[in-house]
Amino acid sequence: MSVLARSVGNAFRNKVRTAAVVAVLAVAIGLALAMLVANQAVGAKVQELNASVGTVLTVNPAGGQGFEGGGEPLTAEQAATAAAVPNVTSVVGTSSLRLRNAAEAAAQTAAGTQAGPGGGQGGPAGQNATTLTTSLTAAVDAGTLGGRNQAANGTTGTTTAQPVRSLPITATGIGGEVDTTGKALTITQGTGLGDYTAESANALLGTTLAEKNNLTIGSTFTINDQTFTVAGLFDSGTTFGNNALYLTLPTAQTVAELPGELSSMIVTVDSMENLEAAKTALESALGTDKADVTQGQNLESAVSSLGSVKNISFIAFVAALGTAGLIILLIMVMLVRERRREIGVLKAIGAPNRTIGLQFVLEALVLVAMGSAVGAAVASFASGGIASALISTNTTTTAATTTGRGAAMAGAAGGAGMPGGGAGFPGGAGLPSGNPLGGASQLLTSVTASASPGVIAAGIAAVFGVAIIGALVPALLTARIRPIEVLRGE
Repeated sequence: MSVLARSVGNAFRNKVRTAAVVAVLAVAIGLALAMLVANQAVGAKVQELNASVGTVLTVNPAGGQGFEGGGEPLTAEQAATAAAVPNVTSVVGTSSLRLRNAAEAAAQTAAGTQAGPGGGQGGPAGQNATTLTTSLTAAVDAGTLGGRNQAANGTTGTTTAQPVRSLPITATGIGGEVDTTGKALTITQGTGLGDYTAESANALLGTTLAEKNNLTIGSTFTINDQTFTVAGLFDSGTTFGNNALYLTLPTAQTVAELPGELSSMIVTVDSMENLEAAKTALESALGTDKADVTQGQNLESAVSSLGSVKNISFIAFVAALGTAGLIILLIMVMLVRERRREIGVLKAIGAPNRTIGLQFVLEALVLVAMGSAVGAAVASFASGGIASALISTNTTTTAATTTGRGAAMAGAAGGAGMPGGGAGFPGGAGLPSGNPLGGASQLLTSVTASASPGVIAAGIAAVFGVAIIGALVPALLTARIRPIEVLRGE
């Protein structure tokens, strides 16, 4: 009988024990594979964040952050100056507008309602003071928070019955196919705007805004009586962010009658290592009295938290792998001790040590192969939940350590609903209540753990390596004993 056939037969000699061993191995191997999948997924997410938004700086007018901000708007000349700073790879200008539904604005005018700063409800700094009207209806109602903000701006509280209000629609003129955090726009239908540095009659709408107005690709709407065509739909991941639209930068400047003015600039640096140096150089080139340069502190917290998850998942993978190896070692020690007589007979008839060792290694690999098959199935279902649990735990920890900073930022911005970082833009630069990580938490929790064949194969290969060692050690130690000693012991 061949060594392979004898090894497979020995693996099923005691079916109850084999089933128990396979079940225990499946749990250990499944946990090891799930942790490896989570580790790979988090590592890929960290690389994605570092490559996309981890090297982004935001430039706002000095003093122009928040609804009550002041200062002077940025200009195209300042954008050219920023582009010339060492290590800066791109500069994307934005122009932020607030749009009011034309019928709603007319009703408010008839009721004698005064618009808030920035064209209703107080627009972000750098916006035009003239109300822009649109045929679109906002996808988000004002609600309690919006009513408070309007009251703070003097738009409610009169004896005249006030019409039901909705939030203004955010329109962002942008000079590249990125959102206002520097990430590539997630276009779900249609296409982009083509040349973002030229005027265009096309626009990108948030999915909820388009749904609210029953618009699809090719539909039209108006801003200040100028007709625009829906070229594409985007999804920012938030309800507020999807109540928005994008135009090309020159188009927004023309509509607002503010040529050359910018609300903010998105500056991309060539690497994270040069981020701090580029920030200092930008402040020097633009002047701290003219521009505020900020970097994603919240994103740094998110990346740091993801790094902790990556380390934890790797340690757990090694621990689970070691546990599987220990299980195999103990099982093989037991099997070798049970078969001392068999080993003695094999030695007596001339079987070399390598043949005896190979027999037990193959038997262990049969058990491991069955355990790996079950463990891979377990990992494919459990890896997502394990990754989510690890991320959720670390998010809570990071949030707890940054709550004080988040509260201070909210106070400085002027209270609930105030945008941070020249915000009010799609993509969520606002500071949601109770969420000190802000928009970065969405990036952090968007990790998807997928049990890819390559990762599973690498994990199983590691398990097999440990299994070979665990089976070979006791087999070779016993095989070195002389046959007469083994048989005498029996």
